[in-house]
Amino acid sequence: MTRVNTVKFSLIALVVAVAVLLLAHWIHIDYLYFASYTILQFIVLATAWNILGGYCGYVNFGSAAFFALGAYASVFMHKAYPVPVPLLIVIGGIVSGIVGLGMGYLTLRLRGSFFAIATLALAVVLQTLIVNWDYVGGSRGAYIIRPENITILGLQINYIEYLFALMLLLAVIALVTARTIERSRLGLGFATIRDDELAAEACGVPTLRTKLIATAISGALMGMAGAPFPYYIGYLQPASAFGLEYAVNSIAMPMIGGTTSWVGPLVGAILLGGAQQYATVTISSAVNLLIVGLMLVAFVIIAPNGLVGLVQERLRGRRRS
Repeated sequence: MTRVNTVKFSLIALVVAVAVLLLAHWIHIDYLYFASYTILQFIVLATAWNILGGYCGYVNFGSAAFFALGAYASVFMHKAYPVPVPLLIVIGGIVSGIVGLGMGYLTLRLRGSFFAIATLALAVVLQTLIVNWDYVGGSRGAYIIRPENITILGLQINYIEYLFALMLLLAVIALVTARTIERSRLGLGFATIRDDELAAEACGVPTLRTKLIATAISGALMGMAGAPFPYYIGYLQPASAFGLEYAVNSIAMPMIGGTTSWVGPLVGAILLGGAQQYATVTISSAVNLLIVGLMLVAFVIIAPNGLVGLVQERLRGRRRS
């Protein structure tokens, strides 16, 4: 039954994605592609963060590190042996997934603030390594010259539209993955670890192995989100790849939407990402972090369990009455 529901959900998600792609192509505003790409990117990052931070209860401050790993894996391959972007996404996912697995093995015996600080330290260490690695640009950064158009099956497609379509597909993959995990035995294992890890271990849940799976999946999805980034931005430097906004938004978006469901990161990313893109056009991108702070404070007061939790509480109240 779960498998059938997953297939149905995947087909519905793909149909919605195709509809969004056709609508964007019909409107055909260049900035719409840039802004929508950023929102889709945050949907993937927020969903990936939620697999470890929301489902398992392990707060990860190293989102930017996994995102940057995917981006710099693309830069490395671009210089060493150029391959198509879809393959770069796979490579970025593998690299970040392996690093996530290693990070988990070293840090998952820690809990709470100690684990969060360890993940932040990972980001600092990786950024230091990248800054001193001249092959991928080092502190100077690296230019990625993308073509104006790409030919697929005889059709010429604008390259930004092509990247938008890839990120849209990646968002669908991330959401389907999160929903499948949430409704599986693995998801139940994540929930028991979040609620009471000692009790879960006493009941026979292999907690370390389960958490390692979470870190690997979470890291892989973040790396896949970062892989097309050099082609999107055109110039990659450590300050942009390891930007604070990736770590902050990856945490804030699930918290605003709700961390116990796959819907939460989606709602939070659309709401917060849309507000940031609107502010970028009308005011300045400098206020983006201010928007995150204000919305976090507002939702902590109004909806401590996120928008999804607030809606669920209202529905329960109506059923009781």
